[in-house]
Amino acid sequence: MPTDRAGAPTDRAAVSPDTTQTPTTDANTSTPTGPPRIVAVFPDPVADGDTGEYVVVNPGNASNLTLSDGETTVSVPPDAPVALSATPNATRSLVDVQVAEANLRLSNAGERLLLRSDGEVVDRLSYEETDEGERLNATTGRWTPRGLTPRSAVETGSATATAFVLPDAPDVPIETIREADERLLLAGYTFTSARAADALLAAVDRGVRVRVLLEGSPIGGMTTVQRDRLDRLVAGGVEVRVIAGPHDRFAYHHPKYLVADDEALVMTENWKPAGTGGRDSRGWGVRVDSAATADELAAVFAHDADGIDAVPWREHRRNASIVDGEAATANYDANFEPATVDITETRVLTAPGNAGGEIRESIAAADENISVLVPRIDPDGPYFAALVAAAERGVRVRLLLSNAWYDAESNRAVVDRVDRLRDRGHPIEARIARPAGRFGKVHAKGAIIDGETVLLGSLNWNEVSASENREVVLALDSTEAAAYYGETFRADWEAAGSGRSNGDFRVRLTLALGALAAVVLAGFILRRTVEFE
Repeated sequence: MPTDRAGAPTDRAAVSPDTTQTPTTDANTSTPTGPPRIVAVFPDPVADGDTGEYVVVNPGNASNLTLSDGETTVSVPPDAPVALSATPNATRSLVDVQVAEANLRLSNAGERLLLRSDGEVVDRLSYEETDEGERLNATTGRWTPRGLTPRSAVETGSATATAFVLPDAPDVPIETIREADERLLLAGYTFTSARAADALLAAVDRGVRVRVLLEGSPIGGMTTVQRDRLDRLVAGGVEVRVIAGPHDRFAYHHPKYLVADDEALVMTENWKPAGTGGRDSRGWGVRVDSAATADELAAVFAHDADGIDAVPWREHRRNASIVDGEAATANYDANFEPATVDITETRVLTAPGNAGGEIRESIAAADENISVLVPRIDPDGPYFAALVAAAERGVRVRLLLSNAWYDAESNRAVVDRVDRLRDRGHPIEARIARPAGRFGKVHAKGAIIDGETVLLGSLNWNEVSASENREVVLALDSTEAAAYYGETFRADWEAAGSGRSNGDFRVRLTLALGALAAVVLAGFILRRTVEFE
């Protein structure tokens, strides 16, 4: 339930969970800073008797601090951020700050906590109900599963990189796996690629430690093909875990990245024939030769794969929902070969936490032009609003959307909205892709800004992806990378033609949807499926 901080004597405003600053959760600083405040509450652990429950307080520079729940008042040590707990031994493994014993019992049905300094209230925090295993972040006002620590955007410096697009260059991900000598960490939403499975098993045979982390409950269920691939990986010595269970930290584990020794591969595409196999989707990818970037993604992987909700595949398999599925089998010519590019600065962005805010800030900082390739965008959402705001100040904006039939109606509405903005003189244009035999559908999530910065990764440009999914995006400051992806965007843009030229589109759409009316899968379920591809 929402937090109630109304009337709090502090002037501390709640912030969105998708911002460029890191929301304070367990305040792991060694010295108190800022005003005294309640930082986090964990009232309902997954344990008998709620053993391990705690309240984290940052004492700031205040003196004679006490914390009260209306029934009990306890003293707060003044030296550093502290977790107050009636069961300190159980709490120490849950937090990164010192723990002090305090006879404070938190109700799962709701509490009102008051922090006082010299008898005067300096902060307060209320909650109504709890969800087992979730912690209330007092900065964001959101409940999040324990173990989810939003990260800041991380700069990892300059590097040499290999830029590529799909379906044109499906060998790059496989080559990256084949060249690893020490570690392979593969993170994804789904995994059905036979080529990738072969390469991972070969890596195990040559002594590489291989770990795989996937979503345990993809929309529509786990396919029989994925089940068989994961069974084979585990039998061959690969550690496979899935994010699943009642206390999972993400709505969906949705990133597409690979750490191979000191290289980091980040893509917009899933580990399946339609994506990394080059059998369908237009996607973007980059392999960065950078130990710092690889180590940061390895830290993300460790945070996720070692959490309470990361379940071994064999354990999850017993009750997994398994459905039949078919793999894409199309073939496309390679119009764009991979290119070696120099990166001036690489920034690793993640969600929940910072990716959405960083993308919108990049749009807000644009001076000349923005080119965006995404499957779909909400015309009433914050990303579209950021693009419109850029156009209103004179930035040229081009938005290329998916041609998939299930996106047709919503994307046509976006084009119509953009056409009206253009009629009012704003330099913004939107088109729906026309593959012209070069790919199947648009699945990339990327942008080129001012010919200097490239954004690419798994994040769909909507609020749910940014605030509830695990996503990974790279921001690349590189004129060379911008030129490469700009060339592929330009080709796709020109093939699409003018958005206004599709005057008979509504008629064709009506006929197509009529023919599909007998499809058993309901439109809502299908929409949810494509939302998190």
